[in-house]
Parts: sequence; C-alpha cells; structure tokens
Amino acid sequence: MLARLGAGGMGRVYLARSEGGRTVAVKVVRAEFAEHPEFRRRFALEVAAARRVGGRWTAPVLDADTDAATPWVATGYVPGPDLHSVVAKDQATHREGEADPISTTRAHSGGASGT
Repeated sequence: MLARLGAGGMGRVYLARSEGGRTVAVKVVRAEFAEHPEFRRRFALEVAAARRVGGRWTAPVLDADTDAATPWVATGYVPGPDLHSVVAKDQATHREGEADPISTTRAHSGGASGT
C-alpha cells in the first residue's frame, strides 16, 4: 500500500502497487459490513458486474476476494481529482453565474421553453 485515497460509507480505498509494478486502487470493506452475509452477497454481485464491464471509461477489476475476512477489490488506478473536489468546483462555477451545462444543452436542443 502506498497511500490512502479516501474513505466512504462502505470502506476505504488505498493506492497500491501490484507485484508486477502496476498502480492499483484497492477498496477494502469495513469490518462491520463484512459480518453481514447479505452485504457480502451484494458486494460479490458488484464485483462480478464490474468484471463484465469494460472499455475506455471504466477501471478494470484486476483481482478481488469477496470471501476474505475483510472483502476487497483491486481495480486499475485512474489518476484524477477526487469527487469532492470536482463537485465543489462545479458548485463554485454555478455560483459565479456561468451557464449550467444541462440547461444550455436543453436550450440548444429545443428542450427548454422560451417563456
């Protein structure tokens, strides 16, 4: 493990390096959730679904152990700002009076009324 990237309601996410040298993000489930079979079932479904999704806009699942005492999943690491920073910047932009991209898109597509 190289660093902690963040924490949320489900657990913590760490920056790590694989044995092969790849930078990865590792999500580790909180202990209190790991004790609940229903949570483990849903987590296993989430990991299975993530394994099936691929493409340019997703981080690949590289490994996981949903049956471990502390369940975890490792994905490819995609560097970028954290969600909190992006949302805060977006909110600040809207407060400064810049156009809302959704409203602008609707207006340009004829979806907003002129009244």
